[in-house]
Amino acid sequence: MFPSTMLTMTTKPTKILTLLAIGTSLLMACHSGNKDAQAQAQKQEDAIDAPAVVLVPIQKGKLSSTIAVPGELLPYQQVDLYAKTNSYVKKLYADIGSEVHQGELLATLEAPEMNSQLAQAMSRIKQFEAIYFASKATYDRLYSTSKIPGTVSQNDLEQAEAKKNSDYANVEAARSSSKEVTANIAYLEIRAPFDGVITARNVNLGAYVGPGGKGADPLFVLQDQKRLRLVVSVPENYTSGLSNKNEVTFTVQALPNQKFTARVKRLAGALDEKLRSERLEMDVYNKDKKLLPHMFAEVDIPLPSRDSTIIVPKTAVVASTEKVFVIRVTNHHAEWVDVKKGFQSGDMMEIYGNLKPGDSIVKVATDEIRDGSEMKD
Repeated sequence: MFPSTMLTMTTKPTKILTLLAIGTSLLMACHSGNKDAQAQAQKQEDAIDAPAVVLVPIQKGKLSSTIAVPGELLPYQQVDLYAKTNSYVKKLYADIGSEVHQGELLATLEAPEMNSQLAQAMSRIKQFEAIYFASKATYDRLYSTSKIPGTVSQNDLEQAEAKKNSDYANVEAARSSSKEVTANIAYLEIRAPFDGVITARNVNLGAYVGPGGKGADPLFVLQDQKRLRLVVSVPENYTSGLSNKNEVTFTVQALPNQKFTARVKRLAGALDEKLRSERLEMDVYNKDKKLLPHMFAEVDIPLPSRDSTIIVPKTAVVASTEKVFVIRVTNHHAEWVDVKKGFQSGDMMEIYGNLKPGDSIVKVATDEIRDGSEMKD
């Protein structure tokens, strides 16, 4: 019994020491945890008071950009063909889709009364010519006789000469009337004024046609489709620096995967009063006829690069409800600087404001960074 009692007494101090060690460790761990929590809280508070940001330096350079504007493809030439005189359609030689050449006959018209007018005009010419020849012969005889002094009075000679000149004027008037009738008869043939494609035909055989008036449909509509006009309107802000040396690219909805190019040929040189934009025209050669007149196009127009302008990332510009600004950091403090936006290209933007090369601005700026707040690099 004695040995057993001694063993029990020797183990109790060991357990007490172990418990003390564990308690001490727990107290130290709790104290260390409190320190870490306090340090983390202080760090977060400092970050709120002085947020860390990425700064970029102000620099100058060139920024080339493009703007996308809608455009329309128009035929290079288009004409509505009407009848010159009241007549009937006798024969048609072209229809919708016909490719015709300059001077080619498209239709013939008939007006029977014009043949009668021509016959009447020719008869009047012969009538007045006969009168003229008689008066001329009379004048010639009197003139020959007047060479003998005292045979013919000067008054009779002058009267004969006046009669001859009057009759000749009647002959010329009759010939002019005949030419007018002949010209009107020529108008009974409708011919193509240039090479192109017939895109509309609004008459049939035997139809009564006349001079085109308001609301009247033309006999034919002819378009030159081998060359088209690409027409766009460029807003006033982007008109400076444009020239006929600019080359543009465009796409159409019918061929979305294909890009076309064209060169600026004509600038209006003035702004449209309603749209406040300048009209530009580009010539587009369309020999394969992939493009059709009156297609809408999405046109990318290059804008002239500007030297010595301030270039910054787009993310550095803040457009709030109050103003447009960037945040300049001076002596670790934020400063809102009012700016105006310029051209944009990719991730970069032109700005104009009270800035100079060497200034540092916040790369990713927001209006949450208040003016005057402390900053950390």
